[in-house]
Amino acid sequence: MPNKFLFQKATLTLILLTSIAICKSQVNVEQWAKYQIDFTSEKTYTEPIYQVRQFYALFKSPTGRALRVNGFWDGSTRWSIRFAPDELGEWSYTTYCSDTLNQGLHNKSGNFTCTVNDSEFDIYKKGGIIHPPGTYYLSHQDGTPFFWTACTAWNGALKSTEAEWDKYLKHRVGNNYNVIQFVTTQWRGGDQNSLGQVAYQGSGRIKINPEFFQHMDQKVDKINEYGLVAAPVVLWALPRGDGRDLSPGYHLPIEEAVILAKYIVARYSGNQVVWLLGGDGQYYGDLEDRWKAIGRRVFEDIHHAPVTLHPHGHSWIGDIYADEDWMDIVCYQSSHSNAAGTVDWINKGPIASRWDKLPPRPIINMEPNYEEIHFTITDEDVRNASYWSIFATPPAGISYGANGIWPWLREGESILNHRDAPGTSTWEKSIEFPGSIQIGYLSQFIRQFEWWNLKPGLDLLVRQPGTVTYNHFVSLLRTEDYSTVLVYLPVKETIQIRNPQNISYLARWFNPVTNEYQRAELSVEKGLVEVTSNFPNDMLLIMTKK
Repeated sequence: MPNKFLFQKATLTLILLTSIAICKSQVNVEQWAKYQIDFTSEKTYTEPIYQVRQFYALFKSPTGRALRVNGFWDGSTRWSIRFAPDELGEWSYTTYCSDTLNQGLHNKSGNFTCTVNDSEFDIYKKGGIIHPPGTYYLSHQDGTPFFWTACTAWNGALKSTEAEWDKYLKHRVGNNYNVIQFVTTQWRGGDQNSLGQVAYQGSGRIKINPEFFQHMDQKVDKINEYGLVAAPVVLWALPRGDGRDLSPGYHLPIEEAVILAKYIVARYSGNQVVWLLGGDGQYYGDLEDRWKAIGRRVFEDIHHAPVTLHPHGHSWIGDIYADEDWMDIVCYQSSHSNAAGTVDWINKGPIASRWDKLPPRPIINMEPNYEEIHFTITDEDVRNASYWSIFATPPAGISYGANGIWPWLREGESILNHRDAPGTSTWEKSIEFPGSIQIGYLSQFIRQFEWWNLKPGLDLLVRQPGTVTYNHFVSLLRTEDYSTVLVYLPVKETIQIRNPQNISYLARWFNPVTNEYQRAELSVEKGLVEVTSNFPNDMLLIMTKK
């Protein structure tokens, strides 16, 4: 009898253990979707971001990859880790806390099953955004190239109501945008959110406000819910002008800047993002070492989305950050002018002359002309700056901005710590601006080609009109075998294009104002193609091999 009882007890124990194991594995998470794991600390810390210097999980994928993801404090004794699994199958994780005596945070383990995501959106069907090594473009994790088409709403996530944010995001999706750029803390253009909250307090030793970020969570999640990639500015960094004390990337000591940045990166590591570590900053000269140290310390050893720095106008950082492994994208800001200095900087400056001399990375103008800024920039100026930028390097993407969208202006409001601009259109009117719509046309236009195989080919032009008149600069992209040639003509012009292989081309015009196509007539001689644009606005010539 005792043996029978022991056998029954052992059998029951085995069944219970098996049941527990099955229950654990029944946590299902869709591929590339945010998975949040919550923890309760055994201790209430008075300064959690200082007293717990490390809290992370090591995730083990079905194929054996080990991914480190940092966690974050969410108020009181609440701590969380957010992660988006990228492999189908069984995952496991174990946590580490620098306070190893805190059994609520340290050495906690679990597992879950990653299942197929049935979303209609590419960020969930094809995966998050990565930079494939050795390329000049971004792609989804399944290898599908991703052409960056961003709208700049710096204050959008801070100021917008839920209804406004929905209207804005829906409009951007409907106009072929796929990225939203925004700021995640108080900054010189927005000193608090719509609830009167700030992200942190202090300029030396800081206190983080989880309630601010809980409000921000809703806005970031909503971006992804519309199938858009979130591009948060982690640390605004402009070191001059009114309100510079609100720029955490400039004003905070380096230690606090790192702590704040790590917190934000941990908080949104489960979302589909691309990180803008700094915003509008100076990342060279006496601040170069500071930003290299911040980048290394924030992103070292962790699994993370692509990273870039958003520099101030007319600053090129491609060379001095060429060896920084944490930087995935070379971002630049051509700024807000249609004058010769700006136009020449795009077409003849370091962007055009240096891209092929550096390790391959996407190169993107994330702040060209803002429509209606200073009431001097028109949709034509927006198109010129955007197409010139895309054609100056291997295409990777472009960002749009309007002087009423980025500050999220409503009727009667002014722009904080910037030149007052009475009469600036509201964000709602600005999203309907011609240039705003035409950047959507641009994205649709370029994505019909295998744009990732295109590279600048100005050597094909017999004569460059831009050497005589700066804003008549003709830009050209081509495939390596010359089978596709795209030419941007900003004004009426007759141009000659070398045809070294004597290819017979089909030719069309694309009108970037009306989003319409029509046949183009080519005059062909041996080794040469001539064409004339007689249109009232800028045009694109498409030549494809018959």
